[in-house]
Amino acid sequence: MKKYVVEFLKRGLMACWGGPVIIAIIYLCLNASGAAETITLTEAAKNILTITLMAFVASGITMVYQIEKLALFPALLLHGAVLYLDYIMIYLTNGWLAEGITPFLVFTVVFVLSYALIWVIIYLITKNKTQKINQVLNS
Repeated sequence: MKKYVVEFLKRGLMACWGGPVIIAIIYLCLNASGAAETITLTEAAKNILTITLMAFVASGITMVYQIEKLALFPALLLHGAVLYLDYIMIYLTNGWLAEGITPFLVFTVVFVLSYALIWVIIYLITKNKTQKINQVLNS
């Protein structure tokens, strides 16, 4: 168990620098398009800290695929659930998701479809590479 916690922390720390960079890029794009509104220093600090936490968790949870006793489907479910909770809590904390059931449902549907699409693409690419390797080995 300790090695998984260490792996979670290591992965999270390696990737969490990306959170502030991403939020800075988003703010610059919003400002350039005229869609940005002025935010307070407190809001900016909260957004930077929470997105850093979001990036830490999102990266750290990828260690779930290193747990050999955990089959792929349960690992996918655990990974997806942690990402969903991570994103939804940060979005709600920062006020990035409008209040109400409709925005919540739209977010949920978009998240599930995006997550599924990404994993279908990963599956197809891996399957294709595996077939090519098997062809070379069988030749």
